[in-house]
Amino acid sequence: MSEPMHENLIRPDLVGPALARALADPGWERFDAELVAGGKSNLTFILTSEAGTAVLRRPPSGPLLPRAHDMAREARIQRALAGTSVPVPAILFQESTGDLIGVPFYVMEKVDGYVVRNALPDGYAQSAQDRREIADVLIDTLADLHAVAPAEVGLADLGRPDGYAERQVRRWSDQWERSKFRDVPALDELARRLRADPPAGRGGAIVHGDFRLDNCIMAPQLPPSVAAVLDWELATLGDPLADLGLSLFYWRQQGEPVPVLTPAPSMLPGFPPRSYLADRYAARTGTDLGDLTAYIALAHFKSAVIAQGIAARVQAGSMAGQEFGDISGEVERVAAEGLALLTEGTRPDRP
Repeated sequence: MSEPMHENLIRPDLVGPALARALADPGWERFDAELVAGGKSNLTFILTSEAGTAVLRRPPSGPLLPRAHDMAREARIQRALAGTSVPVPAILFQESTGDLIGVPFYVMEKVDGYVVRNALPDGYAQSAQDRREIADVLIDTLADLHAVAPAEVGLADLGRPDGYAERQVRRWSDQWERSKFRDVPALDELARRLRADPPAGRGGAIVHGDFRLDNCIMAPQLPPSVAAVLDWELATLGDPLADLGLSLFYWRQQGEPVPVLTPAPSMLPGFPPRSYLADRYAARTGTDLGDLTAYIALAHFKSAVIAQGIAARVQAGSMAGQEFGDISGEVERVAAEGLALLTEGTRPDRP
């Protein structure tokens, strides 16, 4: 059954009849809703009804930062990518005005499979070969996304093709100032250095903006394959290396600090190192990875600011009662790591 707090967030009494009308199926008139724990930006609910299951996405409650939590954008991108080599869930219903429940939201199909977080499902991908193949299909899916021509899928106006990294630094600097409730000198200095010398690579590709293993659904059968890519909130047109750099930032290795906010299944035995992923991407796309360090530093900056935003939302009580541990310490750690990359000038995907 839906918890009372969740009912206030998704209003089953209103959404159910709207879904039933849109899908021409009275089985959607009533449904139970379960919050998917761990969502740190938008809120995700599993809807279960006589008609089947689906997934509802909506922004968090409370005040929202400008341009953040854009539900219409997510739904548009998923519709555009349907039929490409990038697997996405089908959009079943969309309400873009906020008139129905007070905020825009959408409902999409529930794709069967595994969302791999800190542990692998029992019996799934137990061998080193399976785990290496997970890395393969993850990177191949990212490369496939970057190969999609935006104009051919109706996304030529999704963003400006040039100056992506510079805009990212400006955007996340602005988000940092808006969500700041304490000083983090390393983050301020990282922002200053990136503003002074942002990476400038090939723009114009569709970039996901938060591409990592737990933002994908893995098909339950082996060999591994990606059944769906989720969480398109930050997608735009930009530099493919920015997506790769962020993916490598998320791909933690054994012996490194365990992240507080994101799962790190890649730290389990058998998963290949970051260098393997970087080499596979370069071989698949022919991309020169010479500027990769700067893009990974940008990923640290962006992730530290996002962590700060989550800390602010938790403090304001707008994350449906979820707790995420010591986020303040994570902001400082990630910012310091990013600053060290620019200071040392080494490739963090190499031993």
